[in-house]
Amino acid sequence: MLKAIACTAAAASLVLLAGIGPAPAPRAAESPAPARAAAKQVKIGVSVPAADHGWTAGVGWWAKKAMELHPEIDWIYATADRPEKQIADVEDMMVKGIDGLVILCTESAPLTPIAKRAHDKGIFIVNVDRGFLEPVADIVLEGDNKAFGRKSAQFVADRMKKEGRKNLVILTGIPCTVDTDRVTAAKEVFAGYPDIKILDTQPAMWNREKGLQVMENLLSKHRKIDAVWAQDDDIMLGAIQAIKESGRDNEMWIVGGAGMKDAVQMVMNKDPMVPADITYPPSMIATGVHMAASVMRDGHKDEVLKFMPRHLMIDVELITPENAKDYYFPESVY
Repeated sequence: MLKAIACTAAAASLVLLAGIGPAPAPRAAESPAPARAAAKQVKIGVSVPAADHGWTAGVGWWAKKAMELHPEIDWIYATADRPEKQIADVEDMMVKGIDGLVILCTESAPLTPIAKRAHDKGIFIVNVDRGFLEPVADIVLEGDNKAFGRKSAQFVADRMKKEGRKNLVILTGIPCTVDTDRVTAAKEVFAGYPDIKILDTQPAMWNREKGLQVMENLLSKHRKIDAVWAQDDDIMLGAIQAIKESGRDNEMWIVGGAGMKDAVQMVMNKDPMVPADITYPPSMIATGVHMAASVMRDGHKDEVLKFMPRHLMIDVELITPENAKDYYFPESVY
């Protein structure tokens, strides 16, 4: 370009020297183009349960990691220890003008109405893990909870049959779609084994302290327990404490779930009380955050949604001593 300009200038000088004509008049300066209005920064709320146990602690850790990768988004992050707090958080986010919402419910039923209000206002919603009771969300991302219940229960049932065990207790989680899917699928498996007697089914709220308390009560109530289906690793650890403190750890074994590193290590080390576990990664919240950012950031939400999956389900895998090393991550927060 500089070479072309130099050649043009030299040609003009030659024209003047030759007396062919005057040099052209200088062009008037052009008016600068009007500046384009800056694009509005997208604002997305992220609402998750407080870290009341290991899995939700992992959820919070992964959510923050994912948000850090998207500085182009104006993030509003909040945690809640109960549905009322989470409802208030979402209402506050709506007042602050969020365009999108990534939410993992504390409980399904109480959060459904506020999610519906948000969606009716045009707020884009990505629902992770614990679903709403109505089809409110634009994208749903969850683990395969029916497979979670089915696979873990199948392991328990087969092992009980092989060992001639009969008496089973079930510890469930927080009332929500996740808990319903897991427990329903598990009980369908156990129903196929007429020798297995479900002595009791009690909620332990996916909480270690609650698992301890509930298991203490069950141990007092039932003189003979052969196995425990705990559905969650935090519940399992609390239940194990109760079992050991009662001196009955040689009587029964227990299967939890979600792939906590402590539980996986027990399986890997062939702890007689923990013969298996099942995966359910808290990192799924990061996938939800990335999906919300991808859909919202360029202002083409409707176009992007034409090819974006609306329902994503993450596989779960049974963890046994043979494959536990593949699921053990000692540096993980969970």
